[in-house]
Amino acid sequence: MKSKDLRNLSDDEIQSKVNDLKEELFNLRFQLATGQLDNPMRIRQVKKDIARAKTILRERELGIR
Repeated sequence: MKSKDLRNLSDDEIQSKVNDLKEELFNLRFQLATGQLDNPMRIRQVKKDIARAKTILRERELGIR
């Protein structure tokens, strides 16, 4: 997900997106442990999406941009 797309969402929507991504990351890690994961690069993408969303939330808290 692009940061431009996240900036168009409200704080509550971003927070729910973070929760969904964390759940997806949990499931991906579980699949990795059981050997069922098809695309291991997806873990990296999800982690970066979580960081991107949290960064935007923090910027809004501090009044940056």
